[in-house]
Amino acid sequence: MLETRLTKLLGCRYPIVQTAMGWVADPKLVSASCNAGAFGFLAGATIPADKVEANIQELKSLTDRPFGINFHMYQPNAEDIVDLVVSYKIAAVSYSRSPGKDMIRRLKKADVVCMPTVGLPKHALKAVELGADAVTIQGAEGGGHTGAIPTTLLLPAVVDLVGKDVPVIAAGGFRDGRGLISALANGADGIAMGTRFMMTKDSPTPQETLERYLSCNNPAEVVVSRAIDGIPQRMILNEMLSTLEEAGVLKKWVIAIKNGLAYRKFTGLSVMELFRSALKMSSGNDLTVVQSMMAANAPMIIQRAMVDGDPANGVLPSGQVAGLIDELLSCEELVREIVSEAEQILAEFSLRASSG
Repeated sequence: MLETRLTKLLGCRYPIVQTAMGWVADPKLVSASCNAGAFGFLAGATIPADKVEANIQELKSLTDRPFGINFHMYQPNAEDIVDLVVSYKIAAVSYSRSPGKDMIRRLKKADVVCMPTVGLPKHALKAVELGADAVTIQGAEGGGHTGAIPTTLLLPAVVDLVGKDVPVIAAGGFRDGRGLISALANGADGIAMGTRFMMTKDSPTPQETLERYLSCNNPAEVVVSRAIDGIPQRMILNEMLSTLEEAGVLKKWVIAIKNGLAYRKFTGLSVMELFRSALKMSSGNDLTVVQSMMAANAPMIIQRAMVDGDPANGVLPSGQVAGLIDELLSCEELVREIVSEAEQILAEFSLRASSG
């Protein structure tokens, strides 16, 4: 009943995508979402290539379902990630900044589904022109880097523009079967969820951090800030975000350098490689060098909350939907509830139509 172009393209049972949240979308979570019938993306943008390969191998031991990997063109090991994707015959890749025609051509030659995430209709059109097989739109309600257009406005606009050519997946504000049906009614081929999958029993997020997410019972407390890297990001307002909002340029340089050294140690990058990555990002996004340094090192600030379990001294990327979630389900329970509610709604619509 819920088969769409997306389920046929990705080989999943249901039109539900688990997004590739950095530090969160690990083999345990991705395998749980895939085994439940969704399509999961493994995080590949924040960790070294050898760790990505180890995660791929672990994930393949936990599920026989297809899955994808996320990366972005500015990470120093982007070519290595693509090599792994091709070598291990990964089903799909997701990205927010286009890797360019040559890289997309190589991925498509290897039958890898290319699924960029966009926040503007014109970016969706450009992505399809570059070879995207499907497009995920993220409305302003979504977590992490986000745009200014609400899902309810962005989705139909992109569907009208590219929906005849490729499947469109809706992200930003989804958590249940009602949301899935509303997306399908607006022309989407499925939904993508990050925050909702992060807030599950299968998530690797430390309990202290999950409790901080659960304590957010107001979507208005999940705010958009440019303090991290100059690009709008949606996060739960906490102590670290407040500090960054109030920090001057000098203090941000200190924070950027401190986290840069930590990120360098974690990834094994040289100082010059890290600096070149920041320069490349600044030239492609109209950012200052300090903003780009913050962007390159933001994974370490996020890591404090999402890995170390210190939600006060890290940042908490989140969609506004966090303010509406009050319990942790397993991925199996979550997907089952979404599908059951969606099918019930469809059955009720059918009954109304037949009796009318």
